[in-house]
Amino acid sequence: MLRFLASAIELALTPLVKKAPLLVFGVMLAVPMGAGQLAAQDSRLRRLDTGEDSKGWEAVGRLDLAGRGFCTGALIAPDLVLTAAHCLFDRHSGAQIDTSKIEFQAGMRNGRAEAYRQVRRVVMHPSYRFEGPVTAERVRNDLALLELAHPIRNGAIEPFQVMRDAGTGDRVGVVSYAHDRAEAPSVQEICSVMGQQQGVFVLSCDVDFGSSGAPVFSMSGGIPRIVSVISAKAEAEGEKVALGSQLDASVDLLRTQLKSGVGVTRPTVTRGNAATEKNRANIGAKFVSVGGG
Repeated sequence: MLRFLASAIELALTPLVKKAPLLVFGVMLAVPMGAGQLAAQDSRLRRLDTGEDSKGWEAVGRLDLAGRGFCTGALIAPDLVLTAAHCLFDRHSGAQIDTSKIEFQAGMRNGRAEAYRQVRRVVMHPSYRFEGPVTAERVRNDLALLELAHPIRNGAIEPFQVMRDAGTGDRVGVVSYAHDRAEAPSVQEICSVMGQQQGVFVLSCDVDFGSSGAPVFSMSGGIPRIVSVISAKAEAEGEKVALGSQLDASVDLLRTQLKSGVGVTRPTVTRGNAATEKNRANIGAKFVSVGGG
């Protein structure tokens, strides 16, 4: 077994990204011998520019974080978005972002989304802590579920299922936005689970700032199912890797929290009707320049 001490940094895109220090990921994670061979067989990122390209991926969207940055999220029910918990915090102040100022833009592509929804309520893994360095525990618990103000009931947007049984050596894929692909997502159809330990997946997937919360998919049976959520990027033996949360029973726990009334509900403005979305489409993308500092 090859062991490495990685440096990791979370991937939420904020105006302070370029100034953020590289945080120490102070744990040893096991990666199997031959992991480099797995990574060498990865496919390249492919930008989803057209409706045909995006078909089947419309439930992946961009999370606008109060106009100050963005993350990636994915629908797992008509009114539920799965993402990374650290996306919900302001990196500079450490304060939680006002839920009512977070917007999910489903299938955002070239200035227009398939649907726009405000967020009504959020729940985070009860063991997640935003403060402190990026550690295995923090990555493992870096999960949040966002309840939308109104469900997305659009025949072209099919929520993804969640599964738990990815393992070392498995082929996976990822769909994400990032600072260099803010206006349309990209898909990497083949990357690898290089290792897993302490509830963290080490992945060969190509991610960058803005990819936090991106869904990692198992493609078994030809049906994409979410097996992990991107939390951070790191280096192992000089190679870039991604770190993702192992879902286990965490998503069920978050669903239970929502049903139990956990999470703050704030007043929301009605969005999502045809007229509103037509007007929003004419405005274009909110982010003219991203990643600046």
